[in-house]
Amino acid sequence: MSTSSVPRSDAAAPSQPLGPPVLSRIARRGIPEGALPALALFAAVRLAGVLVVILTNAVRGHPLVKSFAHSWDSRWYLHIAAQGYGHKIWITPQGAVQSDWAFFPLYPGLIRALTAVLPFTPGQAALLIAWAAAGVAAYGVYVVGHHLYGRGVATALVALWAALPHSVELTIAYTESLFAALAVWSLYCVLKGRWLWAGVLAALAGLSRPSGFAVAVAVSLAAAYDVLRRRGRVPASLWAGALIAPLGWLAYVLWVGSQTGDLLGGYFKVQSAWDSRFDFGVGAARFVKALLLHGGGAVYPMSLVIVAAGVLLFALLCLERAPLPLVVFAGVLVLLVVGGSGSFSSKPRFLLPAFPLLIPMARALTRTWRVRSAHAVVVYGGLTVVSLLFGAFVTVVAHSPL
Repeated sequence: MSTSSVPRSDAAAPSQPLGPPVLSRIARRGIPEGALPALALFAAVRLAGVLVVILTNAVRGHPLVKSFAHSWDSRWYLHIAAQGYGHKIWITPQGAVQSDWAFFPLYPGLIRALTAVLPFTPGQAALLIAWAAAGVAAYGVYVVGHHLYGRGVATALVALWAALPHSVELTIAYTESLFAALAVWSLYCVLKGRWLWAGVLAALAGLSRPSGFAVAVAVSLAAAYDVLRRRGRVPASLWAGALIAPLGWLAYVLWVGSQTGDLLGGYFKVQSAWDSRFDFGVGAARFVKALLLHGGGAVYPMSLVIVAAGVLLFALLCLERAPLPLVVFAGVLVLLVVGGSGSFSSKPRFLLPAFPLLIPMARALTRTWRVRSAHAVVVYGGLTVVSLLFGAFVTVVAHSPL
């Protein structure tokens, strides 16, 4: 897809020379300039988050690292990895029967595969996969940002993604980092016109999370736009990628339907038992009304602020005239968060893979850095502190679902 209309505010500015040996290594390996410092910053922020969670566990007398691999949904993934599907249910106080079919198979499948070849426990394997995927996703975020806007914005984009209030989910045994890695690289392949790879990665993303179809929608709409723009004169790989993209999500949905005896509706009935369905925002509106009338703990108001910020950032992303696949991907995730039911405390992590929402902030932070670097440092430092403290709070202290 063409990105010529996207401004590259800092691409034309000459960067400081790195020296011939470093430049030759970068050229040889195809690593964009500035990626390694950006990834080092990402790793440092997330490692600090891990340490703050461990310290909070120590202060509260909890096992120091158990919460990373055994929090909420993590226990379901570990059970599926060890026992397979159809062996775990939970009956809610309201009488709903929640089954493990609500959880998509790629993450537990990778956990099981890793424990089969390496001497890891399922929890250790789950964390290794999540952390490795977070690194791959962060590199992908940098590559996309560098491709569109240059080094400065790419660095800010990775830095902001590391310091989101809910980025602690990148370091626990959840699927957000795996989904983000697949989504980011699928979208990058669309931007580069590598349609077959885009479709394959989108299909894998569809096997990782219920919201995985957002990647398929982005790939398919970008492909349709290219077909119209080129009046049908497109390579066969574009058609193949567009057709492959939704297959992962569709395959699992239909498999769950076959297991329940309702091919087309079974999966959605399973999700309804978890109070997870698209109700056009009715559930979210009821939650906001109850929160305003009766108040709530710290997690729920913070979640509302994060979701509202996500909607605002999406509007700004559209005004930025970002490439179509990025806008569609972020827009579908925002729509699912605003229009879907379910626990409001979980909604911020559903937005975590929507890295394009941070593009307007990254560009603004880059401009501030050039003019008043101290101001940029203070702003980013404040965001990082909030991220570390909020991450430890929701993981260790709060009893709200992650």
